[in-house]
Amino acid sequence: MRPMRSPFASVVLALAALAAPLLPASAAVPIPKPPTVDARAYILVDNATGRVLAAMNGDSRMEPASITKVMTAYGVFKAISEKRLALDEPVMISEHAWRAGGAGSGGSSTFVQVGTTVPVEVLLKGMIVQSGNDASIALAEKVGGTEDAFAQMMNTYAKQLGMKSTNFTNSTGLPDPNLYTTARDISLLARAVIGEHPEYYKWYSMREFVWNGIKQQNRNGLLSRDPSVDGIKTGHTETAGYCLLTSAQRSGTRLVSVVFGSKSMKAREDASAALLNYGFTFFETVKVRGRGETVLTPRVYKGAVESIAVGPARDVIVTTSRGSGAALKTTATVTEPLVAPLAPNKAVGELVVTDGTEVVAKVPLFPLQAVAEGGLWTKLSDSVSLWMR
Repeated sequence: MRPMRSPFASVVLALAALAAPLLPASAAVPIPKPPTVDARAYILVDNATGRVLAAMNGDSRMEPASITKVMTAYGVFKAISEKRLALDEPVMISEHAWRAGGAGSGGSSTFVQVGTTVPVEVLLKGMIVQSGNDASIALAEKVGGTEDAFAQMMNTYAKQLGMKSTNFTNSTGLPDPNLYTTARDISLLARAVIGEHPEYYKWYSMREFVWNGIKQQNRNGLLSRDPSVDGIKTGHTETAGYCLLTSAQRSGTRLVSVVFGSKSMKAREDASAALLNYGFTFFETVKVRGRGETVLTPRVYKGAVESIAVGPARDVIVTTSRGSGAALKTTATVTEPLVAPLAPNKAVGELVVTDGTEVVAKVPLFPLQAVAEGGLWTKLSDSVSLWMR
């Protein structure tokens, strides 16, 4: 029989605190201040964890210009994934869409013609690569019925993604006093596109696209300057300045940078490149524990088994300063007592990762398999054990 415990004992027991290094020891790289860049606002985040590595005016309202089209694409991607739309489905080009891409419209064009039908996939590539306003509106009208209705859908998706300081009024990013966002919000959107729709994200690295016999180049010059860059979107209006949403992947780490309000195309590319280089130089993404890895094997009361392996339901990944992985420590806890039945989808504890005194991750722990109730004798004897705790 288990020793009697005070009834005032904590119901949460720390079962493991791993003080040993998670990685081979190495000297941490000193982290300097982020680079000074030509931008009104910027943010740099680790895509896997969402940790902000650098920011300036990251929560200030900015005009998104054509970066708006990343949300337009996200809305179309969702319609496709939910079987409301197909890539080969024809889309009728309205006069409204055609005029948005016509001469004197002040925007970019995929050169679709009014009254014709164009497949969804062609319009998506035209919007992503050429930043076509006509393609954007045609897709918005197809999914939402009207561009205004689609803009309402965009705002719903923004709220679902946690974009707290964003409001969309159109699908193109053409200037509107009620169209605004922040660098932080756009980083959330970028991570959603990358994580939820990887099969379409690859289109953001296309260098050129041809439609109606017209070849147009992707305006993101970093695609040719840096082989690790594979997206995402440029933007520019006279009032917004030059904007660039960028993502790059090096050695398994993906970073996302958002730059708003640079003075030129080159300036926005230089700003994004400097931020990405800063992030990759001074930070790294570390896998602390794997999905389904056993972290603890606590006792189970009234169960068909006496103990159960518990672990995280997803990989535990943290962003830390380069070379400081040896300083990471984990502490795992379970809520006592664990009483059968136990389901794999119900958390029974928590894994906390610390970097020195800073908590960098908290992840729930789950039983790695279901635990059924034990027999009558087991339940009776464990009831006594629980009473005497």
